[in-house]
Amino acid sequence: MSFYQNMVAIGEKFIKKSTLFKYGFNLSPMYRRSTGRIIYVSEDLLEVKVKLPINYKNRNYVNSIFGGSMFSAVDPIPMVQLINLLDNEYVVWDKSAEIFFKRPARENLYAELHYSLQELDEIKAKVGQQNELEIVKTTSLTNKDGSVVFCEVRKRLYIADKAYFKQKRANKRK
Repeated sequence: MSFYQNMVAIGEKFIKKSTLFKYGFNLSPMYRRSTGRIIYVSEDLLEVKVKLPINYKNRNYVNSIFGGSMFSAVDPIPMVQLINLLDNEYVVWDKSAEIFFKRPARENLYAELHYSLQELDEIKAKVGQQNELEIVKTTSLTNKDGSVVFCEVRKRLYIADKAYFKQKRANKRK
């Protein structure tokens, strides 16, 4: 278990997991550097909202939000969110990511990251049949009302049955 997983295991005895998710991210040094902030986490962890305020820490040479800040504000969330939505019988890893810039961002940006119960059921069913699976989650960074898209981040996630994954790794070492 990582340091953060240990903190969640201890903390959820006293605090709701959604609260730990929000403040754990917002207080962690690596996420703070992104300049993004998680502003909402649903009780069931199916929905996470992020705000990326434009400020002196993330403006680039042409006075718009630096692309790296856009990416890093949403990068870790789909994987960590899915790890917390699935039980301990699954392994979840980031495989790859792409970012597509649509227009310069000279205002605060917002993102909503969602999983549905149906999507989770499909993941579990497919992993049950195939032992492993890759999915793509797309997140748009928009203005406050969501009417203008400034960039899109596509994350490819790997999900596997934990026992299968351990066996697969053991076979590769031979």
